[in-house]
Amino acid sequence: MLTLFGKAHRNGGFCDGVSRRDFLTIGGTLLGGGLSLPSLLAAEGRSGNKTSHRAVINVYLPGGPPHIDMFDLKPDAPTEIRGEFKPIKTNVPGIEICEHFPLLAKMMDKFAIIRSLVGSSGDHDAYQCMTGRPRTPQNVGYWPSLGAWVSKVQGAVEPSIPPHLTLMYRTGEQRWGYPGEGGFLGLSHSPFRLAGGKGALGSDNMVLKGVTLEQLHDRVGLMKAFDSIDRSVDKSGVMDGMDTFNQQAVDILTTSKLKDALDLSKESPEVLARYGVDNSDFERDGAPRMVRNFCAARRLVEAGARVVTLNFSRWDWHGPDGKNFVQGKKDMPLLDKAVTALVTDLHERGLDKDVTVVVWGEFGRTPRINKDSSRDHWPQLSCALLAGGGMRTGQVIGASNRLGEHATERPITHQQIFATLYHNLGINLSNVREFDPNGRPQYPIDPTTEALRELV
Repeated sequence: MLTLFGKAHRNGGFCDGVSRRDFLTIGGTLLGGGLSLPSLLAAEGRSGNKTSHRAVINVYLPGGPPHIDMFDLKPDAPTEIRGEFKPIKTNVPGIEICEHFPLLAKMMDKFAIIRSLVGSSGDHDAYQCMTGRPRTPQNVGYWPSLGAWVSKVQGAVEPSIPPHLTLMYRTGEQRWGYPGEGGFLGLSHSPFRLAGGKGALGSDNMVLKGVTLEQLHDRVGLMKAFDSIDRSVDKSGVMDGMDTFNQQAVDILTTSKLKDALDLSKESPEVLARYGVDNSDFERDGAPRMVRNFCAARRLVEAGARVVTLNFSRWDWHGPDGKNFVQGKKDMPLLDKAVTALVTDLHERGLDKDVTVVVWGEFGRTPRINKDSSRDHWPQLSCALLAGGGMRTGQVIGASNRLGEHATERPITHQQIFATLYHNLGINLSNVREFDPNGRPQYPIDPTTEALRELV
């Protein structure tokens, strides 16, 4: 078994005192543990539809971005509600957004805003944005994420590119770095981690430091020898096909396609400039401000990925000294630049019909400003931003009351957004059913939930 370790979070670990490291394991089952690339590839080989390549880029904003300061401003509300930020007009008549999103305002016709997202669990957790369901003691480690379902149903587009990839950094608040799991679909459908330490992409996972290609093949030979022991007791014939998948696992490390997709030096300087400049420092217990990861996500879907997730900065701003507005002035322009550069790239490359982008956080923020001139947690209402996927953009879906407290028109749930994402991926949910280890039939979302008619 060959294990390649990445660097820990820059603070040296999490609150439990355990150092967290990204790892990639190549090998058989005898030595145990880890996510095995061969089993990932084997599962992809068993998957069904490979006739299309549609994709989702899921951008998670850890901490709860303030809906009322970003995409649902209330300029006519009392001072203690409306806050410091002013709305600006967009290129779609009647739609206004925060002044700190000037680039998005100029291309609002390529976006759709949901102002009535309800049903948040209220926890500081990426779980609901990855799975469409609130975290419960029963479904932790059990329920598959969006990417896991897509990996299972559609499989790989390209053998050397896993269909389910994540650029999410492991964070001090561990739930802000949660990229989803394979759940009852199996570890083979869990996300393939690409984010290393200190903002690096891929270098810790993809580069075999001090190991030559010949040595790698020697180690693979040793691994096969151990596998032969498993074969001697295997009565099902499952092991017979593992040689092929072991070779594919080596191909991921020894071919250039995945590594090239992560190599932003291969991107034109003009395109990279659109995204802005990366800041690899972790924002406290959140993620770093890696704006060019949005470009990396686009390059990954071009290379063959079906679902790519990423986390960006830290949006938990209810500290003292008006931090909500201080931090908003820093992070909103960065998000503005990164997400508009991504959507511009998709349109310029003719990918706007095939690639869906969703940007959201775990909940919204209190309409009323607190004693520290900031906003507290507000799971009753939040917003989401969508683009691409061949959707009908240039519109706002839903509305809130005059104080931004609750939805008054078209309440939208996470399940409905996930239904829309599956629809855009070309997955007919009426044909998808998997059995969990207890033999119970399970579906990606509630079978009665439909995609958003306004968009599709």
